[in-house]
Amino acid sequence: MVLLGEIVAFLDQFAPSRLAEDWDNVGLLVGDSGAAIDRVMTCLTITPSSAAEAVEQGARLIVSHHPLPFHPVKRITSETTAGRLLLQLVRAGVAIVSPHTAFDSASRGINQTLAEGLGLVEIAPLVPHPEGEGTGRFGRFPRAIALDAVARAAMRFLKTSAVQVVGPPDQPICRVAIGCGAAGELLASAVQHQCEAMVLGEARFHTCLEAESQGVGLVLAGHFATERFAVERLATVLSEQFPALNVWPSVAEKDPLRLVVA
Repeated sequence: MVLLGEIVAFLDQFAPSRLAEDWDNVGLLVGDSGAAIDRVMTCLTITPSSAAEAVEQGARLIVSHHPLPFHPVKRITSETTAGRLLLQLVRAGVAIVSPHTAFDSASRGINQTLAEGLGLVEIAPLVPHPEGEGTGRFGRFPRAIALDAVARAAMRFLKTSAVQVVGPPDQPICRVAIGCGAAGELLASAVQHQCEAMVLGEARFHTCLEAESQGVGLVLAGHFATERFAVERLATVLSEQFPALNVWPSVAEKDPLRLVVA
C-alpha cells in the first residue's frame, strides 16, 4: 500500500498548488495523510453516481478534478447534496484530493495537453503565472486552417460528436487560445495575443457576442469533454508512479448534458 501523504506530495509536484487560482480549493480536502491507500478512482466531479461507484468498488481515495467541498462550509449535513456526498464518503473511509486549476495550468496539465492534441506549436501560457507556467495556453498551427477545421480537430482529439462554433466556418485560423472548462474570461488575453480563435469548454452568451465583435472564432467543446480526458490520463500517471495502487477513472461518470436532434 501507499500512504495518502505520498500521493498528495506527488500530485503537488505534478500539478503544483502554487499554480491554482486564488479562489480555488485544491490539495487534500478530506482524509488522513497517514492512511494507507490501495485503490484510487479519478473523476471529473464527485456526484451521487461517481461517489457510489467509489464506495462500491472499495476506493480509498478519489482524485477529483473539481473540489468537494468547493466553497467554505459552516456545516456538513444531509440537507445539501455536498453534505450528503461528504458524509457518505467519510463513513466509507474515502479520502478526497483535488488538483483543479493547478492541473489546468501545469506543464503536463490539461490546457498544455489539449494544445498539443490539437497540433499547435510554439505553445505558451496565455496568462503567465509569477512563479512559472500560467493560466490557459496559446499557440499556432504550422499553417492556417479554417475555423470549422479547428472544430473538427477538437472533436477528434476530445472524441466528441458535436461542438458549438462562433464565427464564419471558413475564417482562416493560425493563432489559437486554449482554455478548458469555463474559460470565457480568457477572451481578453486571447485578443491581446492576437489569437484568431479560442478552443474552450463553455462561454456565456455575451462572451460569444464579444468574441464575434472582436473577430475571434470560438469552438465550445463542452466543459465535460475538455476536462474528462485529462482525469482518464491522470489515472494512468498515478498507476505508473505508484505500481502498488489499483487506479481507474470513474466509469459511472457522464456528461450531464445531452443533445436532442430534430
